[in-house]
Amino acid sequence: MSPVVLNTIEVILNGLMTGVMYSLVALGFVLIFKASGIFNYAQGVLALFAALTLVGFQTGQVPFAHVINATFGTDYHHWGEGMNTVLAILLTMAVMVLLAWLVERLVLRHLVNQEPIILFMATIGLAFFLEGLGDLMWGANIKVLDVGLPSGGSFWWEDVTRTWAAEGTEYWGMYIDVLDVWAAGIAVVLVVVLTLFSQYTETGRALRAVADDHQAALTVGISLRTIWVVVWSIAGFVALVAGIMWGAKSGVQFSLSLIALKALPVLILGGFTSIPGAIVGGLIIGVGEKLFEFAIGPMIGGATENWFAYVLALFFLMFRPQGLFGERIIERV
Repeated sequence: MSPVVLNTIEVILNGLMTGVMYSLVALGFVLIFKASGIFNYAQGVLALFAALTLVGFQTGQVPFAHVINATFGTDYHHWGEGMNTVLAILLTMAVMVLLAWLVERLVLRHLVNQEPIILFMATIGLAFFLEGLGDLMWGANIKVLDVGLPSGGSFWWEDVTRTWAAEGTEYWGMYIDVLDVWAAGIAVVLVVVLTLFSQYTETGRALRAVADDHQAALTVGISLRTIWVVVWSIAGFVALVAGIMWGAKSGVQFSLSLIALKALPVLILGGFTSIPGAIVGGLIIGVGEKLFEFAIGPMIGGATENWFAYVLALFFLMFRPQGLFGERIIERV
């Protein structure tokens, strides 16, 4: 094959890997929207908060250290050398479950049957609160997250693909980040588990019942409070996975919360109520923006990845606003 064809294949593969990373964030949006009808603007901040907490446990950092030191004149920053990665992840999951309980207790229980815009505004407030809380707890400096997953290019893949080039051409092989491959595998497992959970478990069916009608779910004995804690806990777990992958890839920094904005086109394409749609939408966005940048970007000055996804989502909104996998809305007039 010619180097041009091989380069195109490399762009597509890297686009697929990037799309999976987008999908990990979009999954959290889908879960909460399916169960409560709430568009959770705070999902990106949940990923940031989970990653900050994980790094804090790993490094043995004292939460609220600079606040405590400024108040009491002390100089405590670390309580020890930290803990191993497995224990840190388990404790971070416990923190996310506690956070889900607090969100239900302090916010959601007071907003039952409110208009969607009110619920949406509540999640915006929650996002800014969690961002400030994360800053107070763990500080705003960029942190390195290492959970033991391999990263960097695969030399084996480069050696294999180098032989695909036509004889006599200069081609050095395809670059694929091993961390992206791990993220793809983890995303596939998550989608399968969450789909089975939603379709075949009693709790999953209760989640869908609550999404259809809060009052009707209450009348048949479904605890709205319990369901919301469960779904926000699951979304927190998904946020933790997304935070680990994005944090390991680009460092744990507060710009990590902005990945929620890139998940919006993914949701528009895949549908706000479809778990598989979140994955398919992410793959379309990832491949589309990489190919567009590769083929068209040099002609128009580059940097098309910043806006391509939103333009593509705009076209979808005009012709299929419910997304590829979303439920078609039929209104009788």
